[in-house]
Amino acid sequence: MQTFDELLKHSTTIHGHTCAGQVIGVRLSMIGLREIGIDDPKGADRKKLYVMVEIDRCATDAIQCVTGCTLGKRSLKWLDYGVMAATFVNLETNKAVRVTAREESRELAKKYIPEAEGKYKQQLEAYIIMPEEELFKIEQVQVDIPKADMPGRPLSRVQCQECGDWVQDCREMVRDGITLCKQCADGRYYKVIP
Repeated sequence: MQTFDELLKHSTTIHGHTCAGQVIGVRLSMIGLREIGIDDPKGADRKKLYVMVEIDRCATDAIQCVTGCTLGKRSLKWLDYGVMAATFVNLETNKAVRVTAREESRELAKKYIPEAEGKYKQQLEAYIIMPEEELFKIEQVQVDIPKADMPGRPLSRVQCQECGDWVQDCREMVRDGITLCKQCADGRYYKVIP
C-alpha cells in the first residue's frame, strides 16, 4: 500500500484540492483496509473489497481514490445518512469494520495546531498528525449485503410495464400485479418537458 502522503497527493488530484475531508478520507480508508486485512485494494484484493460510505462529501472522493471502489463497479455503496463514516467489508472473510470521524476532533484540532490561521486550515493540519483514536471511532461490525447489491453481473433485468424502462438488480416494484420502475411506482425526481 502507498504511504499516507502518496495517497493524499493522488486523492487531492482527483478531488481538486486538499482539504480536511481528504485527510479524513485517506486516513479512514487506510484504517478500514488495515482492519479487514486488505493490502492491495486496487490489485490482488480488488474483488474482495466492498465499501459503504454514509456521506456524499469530500472524504468520499478520498475513500474511492484510496480503495479503488466505485459505484460503477458496484464495490462502493452510498448510503445517504449524512454521517462522516464508512464501512469496509472483506467479501472473502466477511470481516467488516465501520470507521467514523469523531466530531470532537474538530475542537481537538486547536490543541495540535494552535497557531493556524482559521479553523479549516487548523483542522486540515491537525488531522494529519492527530492520533487515530482521537480522530476516529473504529467498530468491528457484521454486514449482510443483499445479493442484488453485490458486484458482478446484474441478477435480473425486467421492463417497467408503464414507461418501458429496463430495471436491473431487483430494483423493480410490483403494484397490483404490474411490474414498475421506482419512478412509475413512487414518482419521478424529474419532469419530462414535451
